[in-house]
This record gives sequence, structure tokens and C-alpha cells, in this order.
Amino acid sequence: MIKNGRRGTLSGKLKVKGVQGHIAYPHLARNPIHQFAPALAELAATEWDRGNQHFPPTSWQVSNIHGGTGAGNVIPGELVVDFNFRFSTESTAEGLKQRLVAVLQRHGLEHELSWTLGGEPFLTPQGSLVEAMRTAIEARTGVSAELSTTGGTSDGRFIARICEQVVEFGPINASIHKIDEHVNQADIEPLKDIYKGVLERLAGA
Repeated sequence: MIKNGRRGTLSGKLKVKGVQGHIAYPHLARNPIHQFAPALAELAATEWDRGNQHFPPTSWQVSNIHGGTGAGNVIPGELVVDFNFRFSTESTAEGLKQRLVAVLQRHGLEHELSWTLGGEPFLTPQGSLVEAMRTAIEARTGVSAELSTTGGTSDGRFIARICEQVVEFGPINASIHKIDEHVNQADIEPLKDIYKGVLERLAGA
């Protein structure tokens, strides 16, 4: 598999403001968890886009959610929600921000929101680099590689700002982010040969 593109990543930290109080006197408090619940349901069910032939649809996922003092009889005064968009080229970071804020406003939430744009999506179409990589892989392994934009982000998102063509190819990542993450030693030699083959093909182009 050759990675010829990656989705963008946009993270947000949302603080929903409530009014802390005793759980036996809810009329004197405002529970931000209860207030956010309908908005959460709407955001989780939203179709942000339908993707395209290169990318799956944009997804929105909550990674952490926290509210409460730890006591069982206190309505919290604040709810903190961490979330992330993995977005295709069918959406933009600014467009996703606007749509999410519109949901919060529609539900009347008093909130604070901060954003971190980890990277824009990028795509390298069929071209000299893709063909050189495909040919080198097949020559060394006999395998016809497929193009894919699945998975997480990579440093390719930075290189794509200054290079028209960016692809990623490396060892099998079956143990990625696991305890004892590793690469099989037997994969190194053919990988070296493939990289060499790509350079030779590009130099002869």
C-alpha cells in the first residue's frame, strides 16, 4: 500500500458553562452536561460530507469528556469536551468550525471554544512519483501496490506544503502505537531496495 494522501486533522476543546449547585436544588443550578447532551447527539449524527473517490467522509469524534467535582451530590459548573475532525478535501477547516459553532448556538449553549489545526488534507494524484514507487515495489516484491489515504496524520502534511508530489511507503505497521511497537528486521532489506529503485527511476525519468 502506498499512501498518496492524508485527511486533515482539526481538534477542538469545548467548555460548556453551567451553574454549580446542590443536586437536590436543580432549580438553583444549571447542569452543563444536560444542556450539552442534545447538541452532542446532533453533532454525532451530522453528515459533514460524503467524501470522494480518494477520501472517506469527514468524521467527528469525541476523545475526552469531563464534568463534575467528584462529589455525588454536586451539579457541575462546567463541562469540558475534547473532540477531533478528520476531514477530507470535500470540507475545509473554516467550514467545519462554522458548522459546529452554529450547532452550539442553536442549542443556546454558553461556551468557550479553542481550536488546533493539526494539518490540512493533501493528495498526490497519479504521476511520476506514484508510478516510480509502484514500479519499484512490484520489481522487488512482485506485489502490485494500491493507493490509499486511510489512517492517521503524518509528516507528509508538512512536506506537501512545499512539494507537489508526496507519497509515503514503509514497513508494515501492525504494531503501531502498541506496547513493544516494532518493525520486522526482514522488512528492512527489501524496503531499502525499493527506495533505491524509486530514486533510480526518478533520476532516469
